[in-house]
Amino acid sequence: MSANAKRTFFILLGIALFFAFYLAPQFGPAVDPSGKAFELSQEGKAAIGLFLLAGIWWVFEVIPIGVTGIAIGVIQALFLIRPAKDAFKDFMDPTVLFILGSLLIGIVFTKSGITKRIAYKMLDVVGEDTRKILLGVFVITALLTHIMAHTAVAATMFPILITILALYGGDADGKPTKFGKALFIGMAYTAGAGSICTLLGGARNPAAVGFYTEFTGVEVSFVDFSLHLAPFGWATVFLIWGMLLLIYKPEKAKIVGIREKARAEYAKLGPVNKQEIFVGVIVFCALAMLVLQAIIPALKSMDRAVPLLLAGIIFFLTRVLTVEDLEKKIPWNIVFLFSGAMSIGFCLWQTGAAEWLAVKWLGLLVNAHWLVFVVGICFLVLILTNFIMNVAAIAITMPIALVIASYMGVNPELILYGATAMAGMPMLLLIGAAPNAMAYESRQFTTGEFFKTGIPASAMILCLLVLMIFTYWPMIGMAALIN
Repeated sequence: MSANAKRTFFILLGIALFFAFYLAPQFGPAVDPSGKAFELSQEGKAAIGLFLLAGIWWVFEVIPIGVTGIAIGVIQALFLIRPAKDAFKDFMDPTVLFILGSLLIGIVFTKSGITKRIAYKMLDVVGEDTRKILLGVFVITALLTHIMAHTAVAATMFPILITILALYGGDADGKPTKFGKALFIGMAYTAGAGSICTLLGGARNPAAVGFYTEFTGVEVSFVDFSLHLAPFGWATVFLIWGMLLLIYKPEKAKIVGIREKARAEYAKLGPVNKQEIFVGVIVFCALAMLVLQAIIPALKSMDRAVPLLLAGIIFFLTRVLTVEDLEKKIPWNIVFLFSGAMSIGFCLWQTGAAEWLAVKWLGLLVNAHWLVFVVGICFLVLILTNFIMNVAAIAITMPIALVIASYMGVNPELILYGATAMAGMPMLLLIGAAPNAMAYESRQFTTGEFFKTGIPASAMILCLLVLMIFTYWPMIGMAALIN
């Protein structure tokens, strides 16, 4: 089948699935263990159809991914799934603006030369072995996400990886390389893995703890959270490194002379200049505000997009950034991708479609073995978080899962930590997390390659979850079952 024929097939498949749900007769209600029924409205049916259409168009890239994002808003308004005002309002959601702010930080880091300094220094330390270079990148990415939002980390790391790829020689002819695929896909995956290690790694973490505390009355401290999930996150980082070396074994075992070249290029940069210092101070202050939000009550009501956007405004006021940077260097394809992702996420949530799907799935697990129940919940969160906001995935599944767990005698901590870990690692679709989409900007891989790589990666973390349930977590006093 030719490329055009495949493209036409997947365009029509997406449209057919949308109309199959849109025109389907009414589905039966989903009933939770307490007997509460959740009806699926006509708008909810249509939202599921749109969800499938968008997923197929995104995975197979039948049109630019940002244009698919725009189509999500148009179809909602055209078929009266939600009013246009609601569908397009989500395109400027604070989460989208946070991503825009993160992209501005990444651009200013590159323009000022800071990213080259970091990249050359790292290469001087890790040396010529491409395996060690990949591991070094993944470790730095994961470490930064312990205290920074993974979106900001991805924006910071992206230009550094571009510099490393240039030294590797992968962009000389503009063609993707196996090293490049491993480098950027691994950055996206390890940003998620590192973000589950502390409560600062993402909004989903405190949200999950909040649901758990509300249900059980038990507080979870910063230390307790990290004690349970940091080993999970770091085991995932090293497993991802090993997996990517198998799937995308670099063409070169070593980059001969890269240490000397990195030292020479670093020397050419000269001493740190005033602009670099200024950029570093402003970005540090912005990131400090994000970290302090978790500590200072007065800052908690401030949206996390504000510090990064404020830093961006300061850079424009001081002419560190210019209108040309805004017009030519912002990847608007990625911004519109996430705009559409936010819109379909809220659409599934507000029409009740996401809750209906979750209750239907969890209802199948009520009489299952406790391990099947726990893995089934975590699998649901893992899938949902690839399509909707991870906080929404937690909000939909955890309350119901905690109720069922109490009936089955399953330790609610198992639901807390298992679901939170899965919510932080969407490895199938670009819309699952901002680092995924930012990595795609490298043009080193296709959405299809990302999806195919994510299948074994997702299976791997589910297997790691089972291992944690039977080994590490009981060792630190968390039994799977309670009397």
